[in-house]
Amino acid sequence: MTLSIRFDTTAIARTSNLFHAAGKNAPLALIRAVNHTGDKARTQMRRVLVDQTGLAIKTIRNAVKSKRAFNGGAYEIKARGGDVRLMFFKARETRKGVSAAPWNKRQVYPRAFMKGGQFPNRSGMVAGGAVVRRVGKGRYPLHGVKSGLFIPTEMISGSSEAAFYATVESQLPDRIAHELYRVLG
Repeated sequence: MTLSIRFDTTAIARTSNLFHAAGKNAPLALIRAVNHTGDKARTQMRRVLVDQTGLAIKTIRNAVKSKRAFNGGAYEIKARGGDVRLMFFKARETRKGVSAAPWNKRQVYPRAFMKGGQFPNRSGMVAGGAVVRRVGKGRYPLHGVKSGLFIPTEMISGSSEAAFYATVESQLPDRIAHELYRVLG
């Protein structure tokens, strides 16, 4: 999933004289403005995604990356990640199952576990701290429990999308004017 920066050109109508004065340096100023504003928008999206998804900021930073504009290209914010495992949502084991908080709403996943042994003396993490559930009657096989949350989908919906567009709309026109003045000296 990719978000591209789009903006209303009427917001930059006041800078049309600056574009004419900048001449051949105008594209450079636009690229600088788009990159600066895009970085701010990416930061705002990441901050909002932490609250929106319930994931740690480190996980969000690893999943949401950007590609800067150059030579007339587009600034892109990309997210990767499939169905996120429950272990990334502050999971903890209880008697009834595993409690985790995807979308920042804590819920219990029955018959899921993270440790071996019998209650109350559980010990040792199973599969590196992953949340698993038995499939069948025997001891094995075990399957990882997933949350149903997809970071790319969350990135382009809700408050994350609103934060992106709000940042771009409020910051980009002023940044374009700033960069044009900078090019003009």
